[in-house]
Amino acid sequence: MKFSLHIPLGDTTTGQFQSIEAIAQMTQALEKAKVDACCVTDHPAPDAQWLHANGHDALDPFTALAFVAMASTTLRLHTSVVVLPYRNPFVTAKAATTLQVLSGGRLILGVGAGYQKGEFDALGINFHKRGALTDEALEVLRLAWGGGVVIKQGSNFNAVGNEPRPAPNPPPTVWIGGSSDKAVERAALWGDGWSPFFSRPTQTTANQVAGIQNVAQLGEKIKVLHELRAKLGKTEPFDVAIDPNRRPKANTREEADRFLEVLGELAAVGVSWAMVDLLHPSRAAWLESVQWFGEEVIARARARAKWS
Repeated sequence: MKFSLHIPLGDTTTGQFQSIEAIAQMTQALEKAKVDACCVTDHPAPDAQWLHANGHDALDPFTALAFVAMASTTLRLHTSVVVLPYRNPFVTAKAATTLQVLSGGRLILGVGAGYQKGEFDALGINFHKRGALTDEALEVLRLAWGGGVVIKQGSNFNAVGNEPRPAPNPPPTVWIGGSSDKAVERAALWGDGWSPFFSRPTQTTANQVAGIQNVAQLGEKIKVLHELRAKLGKTEPFDVAIDPNRRPKANTREEADRFLEVLGELAAVGVSWAMVDLLHPSRAAWLESVQWFGEEVIARARARAKWS
């Protein structure tokens, strides 16, 4: 099991996370704790009602992770998730390429179709075409990263002989977000991994319905995904990453024990990455939680893997 921890760069409530000093301190703590990746999300213009209820703010993911890259050496840079329909796919491909090249190949580009209609409206994107725009963007990303001339007619663009550069080698890792059957199909066809989510009471009604309901259902979808990949002749390594359906609530040995049990259940059905959002009422509290997580969860999880 590998771990991607949310780095709270988008938290504007305390003013403690958005500085070069804070980023350096937080990334150093993550690397010291042997965390594999850190993740940020993508909300250019979130709906205000959602934001002030149970939502969360966000910095631009590519810019934010560029600062993280400068302050780190091994930490992977994970977007969870970039909403593909929000941007022209060539712009997304260029931003991802830039971060991939300058970070030494550390980008995990988590992508999704999006769900917040108010944000689509603010950006001038047809919410009801988000699925088709996502499929189109996934194809363009691979074309843009492949090197050479791209010829592609899209819904809102027409590349008649354009050559995006550089062609990153290797290209960014792409994880397809979403829990629907369509997301599973996209992950099998275009992805290097799948990143579903569990249903939670704090989510929008649509996401509560679309989310994974339990570990057994997750396991069944993972089986279907691998069957689809086999039919497509795909044999490359493939990851499944999810935010566990139980999150750490305190920095105690008992809480670590319970969380390790959850991780074991997820690993048994094929999950390879856990995405974790630690409590962060302050930077100091978050740093303490990262240290605790490294000592009580990551180190013990890896020790158990060596014993088995």
